[in-house]
Amino acid sequence: MKHITVRQITFSALVGAMYVTLCYFGNIFGLNFGIFQCRFAEALTVLPFLCPTAAWGLFAGCILSNLLSPYGLPDLIFGSLATLLAGLLTARCKNRWLAPLPPVLCNGLIVGALLAWSETGFTAAFPGLFAFNALSVGGAELLVCYVLGLPLLSLLERMKIFPENMEKIRKTA
Repeated sequence: MKHITVRQITFSALVGAMYVTLCYFGNIFGLNFGIFQCRFAEALTVLPFLCPTAAWGLFAGCILSNLLSPYGLPDLIFGSLATLLAGLLTARCKNRWLAPLPPVLCNGLIVGALLAWSETGFTAAFPGLFAFNALSVGGAELLVCYVLGLPLLSLLERMKIFPENMEKIRKTA
């Protein structure tokens, strides 16, 4: 089992707190929930590339943020699990250019399905609505993760906050 440092735990807690804070302000403008959601906090989902334990901070932050979800318990559970899965997959990425891709796919598919189910249930309309929701949620996630998340990742790499991951970073540069 890999040793987890106090620095990694602290960073993960900070990531969770930043996620909640960004969601709080995004909620003021109505950006966090719905078919056309642009959750700026999702830019943080690239951070497990540098610090794998950040996935757990994202998960905790997403749970707290989804307490405000108009989609209730299903979003609290499945939306938060989508973020956890995305973070765990991002931590396994070998290339920083691919680090934003797991959040795009996980949220597009899982949240897209959740939204379609909440609107129609599993009826004949579900497949079409799922495709639409998956594309709209995934598209917004793509925008946030690549336009905001990737530059954040580059900035943190240049700051050398996690020297233990510099070998991984050098391989992907």
